[in-house]
Amino acid sequence: MSLIRFVRNYDDLSTDRGFQFKFYCDKCGNGYLSAFQTSTLGTAGSLLRAAGDIFGGWASSAGNSAYEIQRQVGGKAHDEALQKAVDEAKQHFHQCSRCGNWVCPEVCWNASAGQCEACAPDYDEELASTHAQAKADAAREQLNERARAADYASKIDMGAGSVLKAPTPHAQAAETAAPAVRCASCGTEVGKAKFCPECGEPVRPSRPACGACGHQPEVPTKFCPECGGKMAAAL
Repeated sequence: MSLIRFVRNYDDLSTDRGFQFKFYCDKCGNGYLSAFQTSTLGTAGSLLRAAGDIFGGWASSAGNSAYEIQRQVGGKAHDEALQKAVDEAKQHFHQCSRCGNWVCPEVCWNASAGQCEACAPDYDEELASTHAQAKADAAREQLNERARAADYASKIDMGAGSVLKAPTPHAQAAETAAPAVRCASCGTEVGKAKFCPECGEPVRPSRPACGACGHQPEVPTKFCPECGGKMAAAL
């Protein structure tokens, strides 16, 4: 059989009744199924098998051996069928002048360049793909930057023998509670007292602090500029 220059991969689907082949695009793997070519010897074998089923005896034996007969003497017929299938399938593929691959025109062929897209990528497709990839990469980088900027571990005890535990409701409430009120003169915690029990000074600082978040506005305000809470009246 002469050398057939065509796609690298194909499936031989031939049986004792005829010949058929499926050829695959060298780039993406899309396939083309050739027309079925009936085998004369296979048809005769089928008739013999049918006769054997009806009458039994020698006809049955001859029919069952038809496939083996074809396997022995059908080489030339098989090669001719393959060549015919190749000639048929070539009409549905394009050969790249640069790499020699046979590719499907629907997906892998750049008609404007006359080459396969592996050798001559389609500009619009490559631009769209690169554009989408660049945006995805940028989004990942931004998410990574925001994740690195967030504080996840400053309150975790890394001491020997420490065990990471979820914060209890009481601990969470303590973290969000209003800061303790301290004397502006000596720093003593005074709670709700009007005068410091340590130095006797009025407990309210010269600049009133927000009772919700502890912020001290530069100028007197009715509402806290940080959290929006109502400021207590100064003494």
